[in-house]
Amino acid sequence: MAVPKMKVSKARRDKRRNATWKVAVPVLVTCPKCGKKHLTHRACPNCGTYNGREVLAVEQE
Repeated sequence: MAVPKMKVSKARRDKRRNATWKVAVPVLVTCPKCGKKHLTHRACPNCGTYNGREVLAVEQE
């Protein structure tokens, strides 16, 4: 059975683990129809369009 030769300090252990759990920032794109920002590959919640066609019925104020 493998046994570590030296103790790994808390600082060294945490330096190794720190990059694994970073949260990715969501990518936002501009809607070509209304100009609002929305998540990629999702219908625009403001105007209801996706890929040039209307897919959601959105009430206009």
